[in-house]
Amino acid sequence: MPLPPDTPELADLDLLLSIERLGSLGRAARELGISQPAASARIRLLERRLGLVLLDRSPTGSRLTQAGTSVAEWAREVMATTTRLLAGAAALRNVENGWLRVAASMTVAEYLMPRWLVALRRELPELTVALRAENSHDVVELLRAGKVDLGFVEDPAAHADLSELVIADDELVVVTGPAHPWAGTDTPITSRELATGRLVLRERGSGTRETLHRVLGDLRDDDPHLELSSTTAIKEAVGAGAGAAVLSALAVERELCTGQLIRIPVTGMELTRTLRAVWRRQTTLSTQGRALLRIATRTRSAARGLRETAGDGRRRAGEPSRRPGPHERL
Repeated sequence: MPLPPDTPELADLDLLLSIERLGSLGRAARELGISQPAASARIRLLERRLGLVLLDRSPTGSRLTQAGTSVAEWAREVMATTTRLLAGAAALRNVENGWLRVAASMTVAEYLMPRWLVALRRELPELTVALRAENSHDVVELLRAGKVDLGFVEDPAAHADLSELVIADDELVVVTGPAHPWAGTDTPITSRELATGRLVLRERGSGTRETLHRVLGDLRDDDPHLELSSTTAIKEAVGAGAGAAVLSALAVERELCTGQLIRIPVTGMELTRTLRAVWRRQTTLSTQGRALLRIATRTRSAARGLRETAGDGRRRAGEPSRRPGPHERL
């Protein structure tokens, strides 16, 4: 069936939604990379096609009229459906071409995904995997935008628009360098001591930081002594004496064994989080995606064993490090 000649362009509907969100035609134009006159012309064309006045224009900005608000609500549905169409088509192309697009939180990408991909390669030797390492917030946004097929996150929040599967529980541990005052005592630290200490944290949006914020609550103002976007950089900074950090036991296993970092015992805090696989609720995972999920869920028992390994990383500053026994290895 041919479309009516006054059918709006998707780009014009997207522009209208940007104006609604930003409250300014000029800001919406800049965000979309077009000139303000071009944006204004597109809105006028949209108004002519629909036979409605969509914007109230003033020197202080642009506001949607009542009709504009209604059109924007319908436009959101159109754009969401378009996103699902494009994501579904991309998923079909990936199946046909032997591609799997994955995004994973830093902890999963650096310390779990490599061995998963080796196992996946044995099952599907012709498969090509494109992996992006991001913080948990960005993984979710990539999924919603249809830019990846499967994600792995460590954030504590549930996402109503995504399907999810629990992969493992991940223990977080407090670590310092050998010269830190906390490293010289066996007394566990409290949540208040941790909150008021000099902390080196990941950036906002990371699952580690979100979990710590949940545990400490109002005890901390969320402004770290030092903020770094790389777990490796945090470990180096902490080992050099920058302060304490809260990191996944997966990420510090080697440094605890060598004595570069010291695990600090805690009391009154439950420093665990859930690692989850997530994918778009409206789509069916490909054979490749399901294969990776099967491999990833084998992590559950390994993650439980890891807690023993991380727990034995505690030693006093100056004492020789002890390597864990075979039963403590991941």
